[in-house]
Amino acid sequence: MTSSTSLSRAWMRLPSGAHLDLINPSPDTWTDMDLAVRLSRTARWGGESALPLPLSVAQHSLLVLELRRMAASGPLSPEEELLEVLHDAEEGFLGFDCISPLKAVLGEPFRAVANRLMQVVAQRYELPPWTPERYRLHKQADLAAAASEAVHCVGWTHGEVRDILRIEAPIIDADPLAARYGGVPWAPWRLDVAAQRFHDVLQDACARRSTPQASDPQ
Repeated sequence: MTSSTSLSRAWMRLPSGAHLDLINPSPDTWTDMDLAVRLSRTARWGGESALPLPLSVAQHSLLVLELRRMAASGPLSPEEELLEVLHDAEEGFLGFDCISPLKAVLGEPFRAVANRLMQVVAQRYELPPWTPERYRLHKQADLAAAASEAVHCVGWTHGEVRDILRIEAPIIDADPLAARYGGVPWAPWRLDVAAQRFHDVLQDACARRSTPQASDPQ
């Protein structure tokens, strides 16, 4: 039986020094840089990598955003960019990018904690609900990112991505992030670089949304 004492510190210390209660989170607890740093320190693929560094959730989030930008007929609205760049934000606070088969085993308690964290992220950044079309386009980009990361960053073969990971999305050869930022294609960024780039994109989207001309027409 779990005692109340063992649950007395269900909070984490953030880089800014603030404390985030993981069970009952508040949307005003963290700074944008707290989130950026935490996402840069959270590894994709269980930390496995065929390269010297693991891929961070921060870099993955920017890759998904870049793929959405490339597929769009025009510029994304600030709201759309925030939905993309923050789609895995709760993982930064959990410090854990849980693979889908393990999520099923961990069950409802894990889902509840993750969902509460994502709910306060949505509240903090005033994220609109996903529309069916936006979510469809998001999943296309997210799965293409996952398939490409698996091959270029982790070392899965094309056949394994299809047959074991069950991802049917196309595997991209040219790294969209290298086209924007430079550097070695598909190489995971240093933690400080990933944090700063994520932070810059997050703050830019928030700033553009605050101006009337940047509002997403509804």
